[in-house]
This record gives sequence, C-alpha cells and structure tokens, in this order.
Amino acid sequence: MSIIVNVDVMLARRKMTSGELAEKIGITQANLSILKTGKAKAVRFSTLDALCKALDCQPGDILEYRAE
Repeated sequence: MSIIVNVDVMLARRKMTSGELAEKIGITQANLSILKTGKAKAVRFSTLDALCKALDCQPGDILEYRAE
C-alpha cells in the first residue's frame, strides 16, 4: 500500500509508549498495533483527531503517501 502510517515515529519523538497512547485515545493496544503496522483498511477521523491531540501533531505527521 502507498499510505505509510508513522505512529511509531511520533511515539519515539514524544517518548511515549504504545500502551500510554492507546489509553489516551481510547482504543485497544491490539487496534493501535493494527494501525501502526499499516494493516488497517481505514482510519476514522475521530481516531485521527485523537491521535493528533495526544501526540501534539498534524495528520501529515502520521500519514504519508509514497508512490510504489
């Protein structure tokens, strides 16, 4: 897929664990893992909003397009 999810990069920059992030945004660690690994088929805007608030970033910091 051409959409890259950079949640791991933002977690490292914010020195936050996946567990802390999952708790802050109200999703399970399993669902966060699916998102982080790029296996998610879709992302709700409410989830993207929560990620941006928790990580203090913009959607473009999390999602990236790369041509294959």
